[in-house]
Order: sequence, then structure tokens, then C-alpha cells
Amino acid sequence: MVAQGRVLLIFFELQLAIMVVLYHQSDHHQVSYVLKMLTTSILSTTDTILTMKDVYRGLDQIQLLSPTKEDLPTCPKTSPFIGGPLKVSFPLDVTLDDIAQKNPLVQLGGHYQPPNCGALHHTAIIIPYWARRKHLHQLLYHLHPFLQRQQIHCTIYAVHQKNRARRLTQALPRDTKAKGGLSRTEMARITQMDNYTFNRGKLLNVGFKEDMKENNWQCLYFHDVDLIPKDDCNIYDCSAFPMHASVAIDKFQYELPYETYFGGVMALQPTHYLKINGFPNNYWGWGGEDDDIASRIFLNKMLISQPPAVFGRYHMMKHGHDRGNKANPKRFHLLSKTHLRWRYNRMNNLLYSLLSKEQTPLYTNLTMHFGIDYH
Repeated sequence: MVAQGRVLLIFFELQLAIMVVLYHQSDHHQVSYVLKMLTTSILSTTDTILTMKDVYRGLDQIQLLSPTKEDLPTCPKTSPFIGGPLKVSFPLDVTLDDIAQKNPLVQLGGHYQPPNCGALHHTAIIIPYWARRKHLHQLLYHLHPFLQRQQIHCTIYAVHQKNRARRLTQALPRDTKAKGGLSRTEMARITQMDNYTFNRGKLLNVGFKEDMKENNWQCLYFHDVDLIPKDDCNIYDCSAFPMHASVAIDKFQYELPYETYFGGVMALQPTHYLKINGFPNNYWGWGGEDDDIASRIFLNKMLISQPPAVFGRYHMMKHGHDRGNKANPKRFHLLSKTHLRWRYNRMNNLLYSLLSKEQTPLYTNLTMHFGIDYH
């Protein structure tokens, strides 16, 4: 480990020396370029130079204590189980039963409470879920021990959209059928629903609404199912401002695709969520809703915080676009109207039917159907 650290240090010192030479030659553009390359190198070489730990390593040290819940000491500010960079690997065809056996302290519904101290952090993890069962299993395999290492009181919720095929007349409000016709806009919306179109913003709104009924959570993490955190120093707690946790994704060479990118994994306090009037409901298909959320934050005079990039590293699991989740061709037009519509396109005009709420051994599954949206 010491030898690896020395090699890494020599590598960085060499690049810094090159930057100094370029600066004295007044080539500031090249300095900026080398600085960018240095940052990328730091993040990309962490996996190969530094020793990464298995996410389950040392979890057997978490032991139940005999005192009652009221007599438990408060958890330390920094968990003793945090180890830094983590390996991302999964057993072949891992099942939920396999994951449950490796996480005996996780309770029904995906609830976890540190057994030996009172948690400082109380976080709900909301995963919008769309036809990605394998990815969901792999995320649960990694995320449960990741959260246990941080001594966080948490629950994992998978929010699943299910569209039910119904005859057109059954889907219409009575007063609309009585009028004997539909506008082109209404017909297009109905057709859109019949095409099983994914709506991530709505799923996140439903997740917030249903989760807050269960517990007065202090922090909510909205977590894409295909992103795996690679460092347990990336603490799943909220800050004074909305947080973008996934600031360094391997697919993007550990850089933000663009400066205001807010996709992947984001964290908000309930007060942040209410201040921006929740998330947009009108983005059907892939893209746009995360940029809309970022715009709502800026319009409300808030900043977006980030963990250090060396901690906020994620692995993105490979996948194509799902059926019903094609790129939204209207996303740029909708984004241009965010400043006009954010007060009205929000949680309070959210229409959905909760079909089921199932507590599995590893997560709480919320399945809902989105009816025709007239907002």
C-alpha cells in the first residue's frame, strides 16, 4: 500500500511540474488543459493504484448490544466502518435471497437501524424503477452494506411505474365523454399513456409523498437504479443546500457532462423539496426532468452542493434505452418554460393510483399507475 501511494505521488508531482513550466511560458490555456487532465487522472487511477475494499468487508464487526434502544450511545460523527474506495463486483445471477442472507440486520421493507448506537443520519433512498430487475438486485447487493458502513438509519424504496391497458372510454372522465369528443392535445396524452411512457419526475414525486407518510425523514436520496457508489466516504446525508452526489461517473470519465448536470443521484431535505414545489410531472420519456429540477433550485436562490469528486465516484451499469423510455423530443421546449411553470407543475397536481405497497426483505416496493394527466 505504501509503495502504491509513492507511485501515485510521483505521478502527480510530475504533472504539477509540467504545469509550472507551462505557466512560466504564459501558456495559460495549456495549464487549464493539464489541470483538467490531472483531475481526471486522479479519479481514474484511484481504482488501479489504491487498494479497494470489498463492500462487505468488516460488516461482521457490527454487533447487537444489550442496552435498550433508549440507552444506546449516539453514533460517532465518523463511522469506524468507513474504508474509502470500494470494489464494484457482483456474484453471477445474484438473487434477493442471497442478498438478504448477507445482510441479516436489514429488516422487512428494507429498513436499517444501527444496532449498537443511535444514528445521526435519517435517510430515505428512493429508486425510480422501470424494467430493470437485474440492476435493482445489483444495486441492493451493494447499497445495503454501503449504508450500514455509514451507520445510517434508512429505508430503501423502489418506486415502480405500471401502466394498465384500458379501453379509451374507460380512461376518460365522465364529463369529457358526455361532451362527445376530445381535443387533439387530450387524445395525444391518452395515446402517450397507452404507449407505457416512463415518467421519472412523477415517480420521484410519488416516492416523496408515500415515504413521508411512513417516517419524518430528514433527508431523501433520489437514486437512479444503474448507479453504484464507489466510495463510502460519500456519506448519504443532506447538507444545507440540495446536493448532487454523483459528480464523477465512470461513463463520463469522472467529469460532469455539463456544468449544471444534476442527474443520477441527488439529495434534498424535505424543506428543499417543498420550496421548489416538488419535481416536474410533464416529462414523458428520457431526459430533461433533472435539468428542470436544477432550474427550480436556482430559481429559488439556492445553490447545489457536491461531495469532493474523489468521493463522489459512481459506476454506471451498461444498458440501452428501455421500451417506453425513449428520448423525450419535447424536453428542450419544456425546459424553456420552467421559469413560467414551476409554481404550477408540481406535487400538488400529481395524479396517480397506488396499486400496491409491498414490504420485501430488502426494500419497500411501491407500484403505481399514472392516469391521464390534464395538467
